[in-house]
Amino acid sequence: MSLASDDPKNGHASSYRWWLIAMLWCVCFCNYADRQAIFSIFPLLRTDLHLTDLQLGVVGSSFMWMYALAGPLAGWLSDRVSPRNVILGALAFWSVVTGATAVCHSFGSMVLFRTLGGLGEAFYFPAAMALIGMYHSASTRSRAMALHQSGVYAGTIGGGALSGLIAQEHGWRSSFLIFGVAGVVLMVILAMALRHPPEKTASSNNESRADFFSGVRNVLANGRVLTLICVFIGANFVAVVFLTWLPTYLYTKFHLSLANAGFSATAYLQMASVTGVLLGGLLADRFASKLTGGRQLIQAAGLFLGVPFLFLTGWSLSMAGLIVGMIGFGFFKGMYDANIFASLYDVIPVERRGVAAGTMNSLGWLGGGFAPILIAKAAGRYGLGVCMSATSLIYLCLGVVLLLLVRNMRKQATTADHIA
Repeated sequence: MSLASDDPKNGHASSYRWWLIAMLWCVCFCNYADRQAIFSIFPLLRTDLHLTDLQLGVVGSSFMWMYALAGPLAGWLSDRVSPRNVILGALAFWSVVTGATAVCHSFGSMVLFRTLGGLGEAFYFPAAMALIGMYHSASTRSRAMALHQSGVYAGTIGGGALSGLIAQEHGWRSSFLIFGVAGVVLMVILAMALRHPPEKTASSNNESRADFFSGVRNVLANGRVLTLICVFIGANFVAVVFLTWLPTYLYTKFHLSLANAGFSATAYLQMASVTGVLLGGLLADRFASKLTGGRQLIQAAGLFLGVPFLFLTGWSLSMAGLIVGMIGFGFFKGMYDANIFASLYDVIPVERRGVAAGTMNSLGWLGGGFAPILIAKAAGRYGLGVCMSATSLIYLCLGVVLLLLVRNMRKQATTADHIA
């Protein structure tokens, strides 16, 4: 059973595999822009729909929990049918839901549409990773996924900034309509531009029809996969802490305006992540071609090097120092992010990549979903700055876990060479 990616040629022009990344980047941008947009308009929703802060929190969490719960099913489906069709269907579904959010007039309807949005968006990433894996072999996988990952950061910035600007000028309902229509237009274009992927082998087709729960159990029975998932849960927990609480931290400690706090909390960190993710992908492909566990080693380096910058964000007494902390954390976070799925694909059979990616994404967001609540409770006792700095300990522990995984992979590779 081969762990290698399908040959990217397969009758297709080799340049198409990079055009594929460009097209999926646009979908990834929409995926994250649509989910981030609502946080910029919370003050308007509070006034217009008469929502409490607790209700706003439920609106935000409803997306995350459904996104997490649907992850394994989304991955399993991507192993059964063409990931191209899954991507197009998911994009159309969540875009229509996003546009329809404009007609919400109550707390219940807002929760319903956010939940449906989480359901639709959950199907994108497993299918996208599976499709990229079909066209990019181990020699280019990290670079391809890193380029795609940069769409996450661009979408996060774009969604928050554009939504706030549109809502300020034309009302919050207009922002949902514009984002929704843009997604539908993109889906129509990609329906004509995305090629049908190479056919899976007979053995792969038989494997992909396995029972859903059996597929998830087999993925979790793989010790290396389970280790990578646990590391991802911890890293995502830290990421959600900053996405959720950094704007509030800037507003309360440094007395920035709400608009300035919202922009500063995303722009410095996410833009640095774009640079880090591109470098992480390039380095990982080179290391992986020469060293067993090369991708995981680059991830561990990103985690270790991010520790001092995480600590700085909570303890800095000046805005300049905080910006340095955010940029450093964002850059090294990007080095880890570049290889989340590329590292996973190194240790999972081709026919189980979809369900593996879906399971990892699901558990990662389930773990991240606890971050806002736990940090809120801890901040009441220790302070928000202390809690944010304390996340550096999580990064430190995760880096150690990855080093132990690399050591295990090299030990098994050496044993296999001796046997051969």
